[in-house]
Amino acid sequence: MLTSKRTAAIIVAAGRGLRAGAGGPKQYRTIGGRTVISRAMEAFCQHPDVFAVQPVLNPDDLSMFNQAVAGFRYREPANGGATRQASVRAGLEALAADAPDIVLIHDAARPFVTPALITRAIDAADKAGAAVPAIPVTDTIKQVDASGAVNATPDRAKLRIAQTPQAFHFDMILDAHRRAAREGRDDFTDDAALAEWVGLTVATFEGDAANMKLTTPEDFVREEARLAASLGDIRTGTGYDVHAFGDGDHLMLCGLKVPHNRGFLAHSDGDVGLHALVDAILGALADGDIGSHFPPSDPQWKGAASDKFLKYAIDKVTARGGRIANLEVTMICQQPKIGPLRDQMRARISDITGVAISRIAVKATTSERLGFTGREEGIAATASATVRLPWNDKGWGT
Repeated sequence: MLTSKRTAAIIVAAGRGLRAGAGGPKQYRTIGGRTVISRAMEAFCQHPDVFAVQPVLNPDDLSMFNQAVAGFRYREPANGGATRQASVRAGLEALAADAPDIVLIHDAARPFVTPALITRAIDAADKAGAAVPAIPVTDTIKQVDASGAVNATPDRAKLRIAQTPQAFHFDMILDAHRRAAREGRDDFTDDAALAEWVGLTVATFEGDAANMKLTTPEDFVREEARLAASLGDIRTGTGYDVHAFGDGDHLMLCGLKVPHNRGFLAHSDGDVGLHALVDAILGALADGDIGSHFPPSDPQWKGAASDKFLKYAIDKVTARGGRIANLEVTMICQQPKIGPLRDQMRARISDITGVAISRIAVKATTSERLGFTGREEGIAATASATVRLPWNDKGWGT
């Protein structure tokens, strides 16, 4: 970084995304197992040189937004307008009381923005006052008339594809938006065009070809395939856990409190299903087992809820750039009956992990009255997890 100036980011997410087809606003659809807006906001929320992230939303989307970005740091969302230009102005006005020196304006439909691109944007705005990321045009471009006939072939060496985040000195772009509003101009397709209109010189800086905007259904299909191809290291892990019965009136099973005439003898809550899943995920990562991460000798885990352990294992996968492809757990017991609770257990595991319920299986079997489970002295569980990680020559996800 070359500047110590205060930088804020506006994430424009009020559009309806009709060209993306059915399925609701495109910024709340998932790609690579995560919502588009979550991916778009993450890099700004975590960037050390961005002190404030200002989302701009359609107020009807607030519930979806809150769910998608839970855990991120950001300012209270501003309500967007009828056009992108109006929405950007709403974000600028929301920041005006605590005006930054530099503002980055980014479309929520560009989910693959990187920290490096954000850093380049800040540096470019500091130097030039107004700057946009741009990438060269590689195809020949034709200019056509109303009938579709070619009437010019621009020199592609002079053409660039503009992206976001576009970066500006805050006071300059706020003044430009206010002037456009006063003069009834609401037809600018990006903020650089508005800046040009008021006479500002807009510089360019190196963009990123992967920082594409999702517009059509085909864009989603292509990017899903690209993300899947990048996760070529497919791992499978297995887990096993068992707990004996003791005094009590309920059992914790796959995150559910199940009424029973016994309880578990365990250091934590004894949830054999979740414990087996944790071991399966850690096994897929070749990262020890549940006991090495949460030793039963450590008093802080006494009575602990096992959903904490499962969230920890999922975070391990995320930290290595991976995704969970499938989770499966099998309960081995005579009682209680698991069948009536199966879908509730799947839903609870989905809530804990963020993995789609269609990728989660819960099964049950008895041991035909044989052994400790057959004598109803306890419950056992087995589990498997399939994890996809980025491939490299060391076999470690990055």
